[in-house]
Amino acid sequence: MGHAATDSTPTTWTWYKGEWHEGNPNIMGPQTHGVWMASTVFDGARRMNGKMPDLYPHCARVLRSAKLMGLTPKITTEEIVALVKEGVQKFDPALALYIKPIVYGGEGFLAPNPDSAQFVLCLSVSDIPDAIETGFTARKSSFRRPSPESAPTEAKAACLYPNVGRAVTEATESGFDTGVMLDPIGNVAEFSYANLFFAKDGTVYTPAINGTFLNGLTRQRVIALLRENGVEVVEKTCKYEELEAADEIFGTGNYYKVAPCVKLDDRNLQPGPITRRAQELYMAFTAASED
Repeated sequence: MGHAATDSTPTTWTWYKGEWHEGNPNIMGPQTHGVWMASTVFDGARRMNGKMPDLYPHCARVLRSAKLMGLTPKITTEEIVALVKEGVQKFDPALALYIKPIVYGGEGFLAPNPDSAQFVLCLSVSDIPDAIETGFTARKSSFRRPSPESAPTEAKAACLYPNVGRAVTEATESGFDTGVMLDPIGNVAEFSYANLFFAKDGTVYTPAINGTFLNGLTRQRVIALLRENGVEVVEKTCKYEELEAADEIFGTGNYYKVAPCVKLDDRNLQPGPITRRAQELYMAFTAASED
């Protein structure tokens, strides 16, 4: 999946206001709206095995997120993609990267000044986690995803992530890797930071998008790949009891792409044939990507 950087090579490059900076430049202050009023949105793409699957949709989504937060960045999706392709040349081609475009409000009180939107692109070395092979463990979380009326749930907004962090901390403190979060009325939403799938009797199920969690780009891609391969995928309201009775459970997300859940609460699971098929299909899609 990639190799670690050597001690002598930069592990992060950041583009801001027309220049590339090594590392983590100081670009925000206490009066920056994105700091004290939390108008920051971001996205995440990957370079893995020399490819950047779904790069364009990731770059487009950060601009949609910015618009949902009341920001008007003066950059296009095409310009972001071009900057990414320029920036990745600064790294050894064998390295796995995390590609993070960011938009935040520079000025404003309560609501940001739309035209104060600032754009940043951060590229950093980030190996694909071992969970893609070894799997991860999960427990039912006591924290829930917010409703669309109470948070900007349709944006990939930084202000949503403290709740994600609380769910992960709760899980890790009890010996698990992540949580399974419910929506406000008690149906399954997602893992703490990844979309959730489960298989039962050869059919794949995943929670239907209801405005409480992101319709992940990797989620969308895996659904399409499985259906094209003849696997039935049903998007529906899912109860936690269905997870407890599932044959297989897996997660999708930009961080690890597709990975099996090998333990849910006190029940051990094995990576099954549908999970492996989803992984194989996604890796084949990545290998065939143009970028």
